[in-house]
Amino acid sequence: MEKHQQIIHIPRRFVIKEWGGSETFITEISTRLNNLGYSAKILTTKALCKTPRETFRGIAIERYTYFYPYIGLSGKAKNLLDKKAGNLFSFSIMRALKKEKTIDIIHLHTGKRLGGIGRYIAGKRGIPYVISLHGGQLAVPKDEQDTWTEPTKKHPEWGKILGLWVGSRRVLDDAAAIICVGKDEYTAISKRYPDKLVEYLPNGVDIERFSYSKDGDSSLQAQLFRKKYSIPDNRFLCLTTARIDVQKNQLGLVFQLEQLVREIPDVHLLFIGAVTNSDYLKKITNQLEKAALADHCTIIPGIPYNDPDLIAAYHAADSFILPSLHEPFGMVVLEAWAAGIPTAASRRGGLPTIITHEENGLLFDPEADYVDSDSIGSAIKRLYTEKELREKMAQTGKTAAISSYSWDAIATKLIDIYRRVRAHSIR
Repeated sequence: MEKHQQIIHIPRRFVIKEWGGSETFITEISTRLNNLGYSAKILTTKALCKTPRETFRGIAIERYTYFYPYIGLSGKAKNLLDKKAGNLFSFSIMRALKKEKTIDIIHLHTGKRLGGIGRYIAGKRGIPYVISLHGGQLAVPKDEQDTWTEPTKKHPEWGKILGLWVGSRRVLDDAAAIICVGKDEYTAISKRYPDKLVEYLPNGVDIERFSYSKDGDSSLQAQLFRKKYSIPDNRFLCLTTARIDVQKNQLGLVFQLEQLVREIPDVHLLFIGAVTNSDYLKKITNQLEKAALADHCTIIPGIPYNDPDLIAAYHAADSFILPSLHEPFGMVVLEAWAAGIPTAASRRGGLPTIITHEENGLLFDPEADYVDSDSIGSAIKRLYTEKELREKMAQTGKTAAISSYSWDAIATKLIDIYRRVRAHSIR
């Protein structure tokens, strides 16, 4: 693939204040593409951010109007759909893609109707498109998927004709390449499309940015962070960075906190993440109050990705815990590794493909009872008591992050995918 070619990224939303894994992937990849002489640009909707145009880390972002094709949706319902996988449509994005002077590849980060728009325009312009699967849709339990569409119930849908028009159900079928973040999804998609270019491309991490050093500056950042958020210096701080949502299972961790505090009085949980489910946040806070444990848990509803406090949080933590009920990959594990802190995560989804138990992290069953040796609580107790294991896993994790998951290496692999897609399309 020649340099100076234009890549258009299309995510369903791109919100700096409610940062997620897709935003990280697109930003880190686009930054490197631009540095290497390509031109990467983001076209998205105004979901949760009405700013029409801005530049973030040198990347042009354009946001366009959109709508949900249901009759009688309330503002609250639209907001809920904005936060979790709402199947929207945008005529203005379609027009923008038609008017864009040069597009060499469209890179979709969403399917459904918006993905269908990308498919439709790619076909009209005679250019290839690829799609990244970030969300581990194949692993999401049906009851959780139902919560995504809950706001549309009792509201007649008229948008199926739009989906038929742009071919929303053929987005995967007609993609020039399907890029899977998770190993499980890669295996499943490869079986479904044996003759298609299907690639496993994991998330990466900015090693230099997250890297933990024990110099005076890092120690000071950690101390200032704890002071700012009223976390006592003597607490064994267990950090979880993930959106506040059922999938991430912070509540499961809180349920085990009462018994954990009896054995480790100085344990302290720290949850950092955008709130995508306000009812779930209420359940967490209610449980903390019911168990009189609010002083053992700090909840910060989102720290922007470019905020120094995010790095300071890793520096301040003694361990990192990811208790997800399902997880396609777990980019935050890489951040914890780069920061040099020991990690424990669910034995679910893509996490066991990157974590080797007792080597670079601990794995646990997120739904096991506290007394079970495979529970979240047991993993935290081991992190607290087994210093040698803690230090070994921290070092092994950092080595893995450096050797296998730098964004530079991920960008190089993606450019190769683009190159093969372009070569095939011009035959």
